[in-house]
Amino acid sequence: MEPFKALPADLDRALLIGRAWVSKGPTNPMDGPSIVAISGQDVLDLSGSFATCADLMDSDNPVSQVKEAMQQANILCSHERLLSNSLETKTSCLPRLLSPIDLQCIKACGVTFAESFVERLIDEQSHGDAAVAKQVRDRITKAIGTTLGEIQPGSDKAQALIEELAMAGITSAYVEVALGPDAEVFTKSQVLSSVGYGDDIGIHPSSSWNNPEPEIVLIISPAGEVVGVTLGNDVNLRDIEGRSSLLLGKAKDNNASCALGPFIRLLDSNFTIDDVRSAEVSLTVAGEDGFTLNGQSSMKFISRDVLDLVEQTIGVHHQYPDGIALMTGTLFAPTQDRASVGDGFTHKDGDRVLISCAQLGTLCNRVTSTDSAPPWEFGIRALIQNLTAREML
Repeated sequence: MEPFKALPADLDRALLIGRAWVSKGPTNPMDGPSIVAISGQDVLDLSGSFATCADLMDSDNPVSQVKEAMQQANILCSHERLLSNSLETKTSCLPRLLSPIDLQCIKACGVTFAESFVERLIDEQSHGDAAVAKQVRDRITKAIGTTLGEIQPGSDKAQALIEELAMAGITSAYVEVALGPDAEVFTKSQVLSSVGYGDDIGIHPSSSWNNPEPEIVLIISPAGEVVGVTLGNDVNLRDIEGRSSLLLGKAKDNNASCALGPFIRLLDSNFTIDDVRSAEVSLTVAGEDGFTLNGQSSMKFISRDVLDLVEQTIGVHHQYPDGIALMTGTLFAPTQDRASVGDGFTHKDGDRVLISCAQLGTLCNRVTSTDSAPPWEFGIRALIQNLTAREML
């Protein structure tokens, strides 16, 4: 992948911030994470103004404060060098991108699109067996019809469909969260555990039916305001979740199973919440076996408004003092056969996954197993110790 294609098409109008692992230098006593921003061809080091991404997102006006910090910041390197370093497999290439968030909790919304609802039902009704998915899909599609995307969750029409499905013998926890008033919101991954642009993403070796989930990710302040947006991959193990929805944690929260990036685009006059509502997300999976998968996901087809998802996640009943990264769900669930007819899609080691949006750039990762991906070792204590030693706290 050409590094510059990772950036938004309207780069000159975008206010991008991220995190990079930088090497020690004259003013930096040890290697560590720094908040960075893109300015033209340059990457600016904002660590003199913000110790963490959570600090930045909790500021009174992130846009104005970032712009002010950029005036005083030092140039770290070019964005082409930073992105190229991040695609190298050798971790000695510094600086390199990290996940753009740090202390924020990572939450995710499920079955927010009609197509993903159908696929989750298929996972469950087939008991996680990809070989019988096609016949289950045909039965469910016949029972549900083709107008599911037009039904507002929580409405009288949605309740009538819930009752209709029950009469057809289709009862499921997924029916309630897809059509009922309450969204499915779960903890996707732990604080500081997400990986960034160029990193490996992990598939649990016990899974034989899995897929990427390309998503728009909202960056939310502790006050519940959407202050930025990035791209995410909510890696999904269909066979494990299909065995039981109570295995959601095992299916979702594994080493390197959550990728975010490459940068956070701050909301401003050039990029608003309405742009998020109309965003188009594309997915490409390129396998070392020559297999290619392409797909599109449009936020226009989401069943719940993004601000409704925010309100259901954070508020008087759910406080997050360090903010949230909220994955909003995906329309895309690949059904294209890969190995043999009827078996559908599943990942193979070495797959390159590209998740793109014109306004957000491209998130690029390579698939490996959870036990082969670099282990998660830099946690909250390590961050505090590092920032303290660098005199940033």
